[in-house]
Amino acid sequence: MQGFKKFLLQGNLVQLAVAVVIGSVFANLITAFTEGFITPLLGIFGGVPTFGELYFEINGSRFMYGAFVDALISFLITAAVLYFLVVLPVAKVVERFVEAEEATTRACPHCFSDIDKKATRCPNCTSEVVPETV
Repeated sequence: MQGFKKFLLQGNLVQLAVAVVIGSVFANLITAFTEGFITPLLGIFGGVPTFGELYFEINGSRFMYGAFVDALISFLITAAVLYFLVVLPVAKVVERFVEAEEATTRACPHCFSDIDKKATRCPNCTSEVVPETV
């Protein structure tokens, strides 16, 4: 039972639970924004007040394609917000860490293999090199 408590209270699980709840609320917010503002705005140009009520019938079966249009718009807005506010900033931070990591090596002037910036001799061709200041 102690291991189960530890599993439930470890940081990653709690953070994941919080992320799921916030993601769900965020999705509801985007859906409300789409249905309350974007759809009526697009309806001005298309002459349709809300997409959610659009449908067509075949043999008495009703196909609610308007609800799909609303969901598609919500998805696109959510994806754009997540991309520009989460994915791009995280990618830039990761890129900075990679650049800092790559900056610890340099090319040997004799054999062009990667060597440490502080090296005085190339481990590959054994030529003497002048160390760079880090």
